[in-house]
Amino acid sequence: MDRDDEISVEVTPAWRKPRCAACGRRAAQYDHPTSVGRWQDLNWGPIRVYLVYRCRRVTCVRCDGRPRNELVPWAAAGTHFTHRMEELAAFLARQTDITSVTRLLGMAWRTVGRIVRRVGVARLDPDRWTGLTRIGVDEFSYRKRHRYLTVVLDHDTGQVVWASKGKTAETLCTFFDLIGPEQCDAIATVTIDMSAAYEKAIRARLPNATIIFDRFHVQQLSSDAVDEVRRGQHRALREAGDTDEATVIKGTRFALLKNPWNLTRDEGRKLRDVQDNNAPLFRAYLLNQTLASALDYLQPKRARRALDDWLSWACRSKLAPFVRVSRTIRSKKEGVLAYIQERLRVCAKTT
Repeated sequence: MDRDDEISVEVTPAWRKPRCAACGRRAAQYDHPTSVGRWQDLNWGPIRVYLVYRCRRVTCVRCDGRPRNELVPWAAAGTHFTHRMEELAAFLARQTDITSVTRLLGMAWRTVGRIVRRVGVARLDPDRWTGLTRIGVDEFSYRKRHRYLTVVLDHDTGQVVWASKGKTAETLCTFFDLIGPEQCDAIATVTIDMSAAYEKAIRARLPNATIIFDRFHVQQLSSDAVDEVRRGQHRALREAGDTDEATVIKGTRFALLKNPWNLTRDEGRKLRDVQDNNAPLFRAYLLNQTLASALDYLQPKRARRALDDWLSWACRSKLAPFVRVSRTIRSKKEGVLAYIQERLRVCAKTT
């Protein structure tokens, strides 16, 4: 024991002949052990545990032939943490924020990031995109100021198979270049949001794929239109000096966007007040609920008929936000209706 708060344990590899840290195969010993390696292992309560070993240097004819430290079985080459410690850090990084991981394990913030990247690369299946037929594509904001990742999900396994910075058509084409033309031809369905960039890349590179516009994003267009109508009505009433009706609208956002069966008693009262006092806003509410009902149909013919009726109503609603939404959905109607048959969603958020 070196100090009161740490333990150093001397260890040796299970194999007698040294191995190359680059390729993992047996290699010729270059010289006698000189440097002492030290790797942090899982803590023993409040006490840190370190594995200590005097590394040999080897030369490998299969690699570049330069002398390098041998591979040890308990840690990756070039790291100062054991496999167990890195697995724990990567697991905790999935459960909580990196700052909490640094406090729990006593690591630097950047060290946790490097460990997560290293464990992720080591765990990647090299054949993860072999046999892809149904994929989902979505973007995620990973940092402020519009920093995005493009993520590709395999619907059959529910696993993320690829991710890269950016959300442009060129970003997605990088993935298509990686999997090759033969695999691109095998992809039958792709679920995306309303991104024009993704749609452009898919139509150019996936000749046999059916595009499915994710239901969540379709309904989000309608929900945003409801909120835009609500804010417009509230602003118009305040400018007209009708404070009583403006007060009725205030605080109704969640009542207008919730499903009817999830409304609380107070939210139900607010919705009834809107019905009695503001016809345009209640019409927006009914349009939003009717679109959700149209997408609930299991029979494609009934869903198509219901969606056509909704598009006609939205165009004649005299609500500018819903007129714009109806034009958008009409231009992408086949992709919206494709959801009815496949029932696939861009569910990478849940992975």
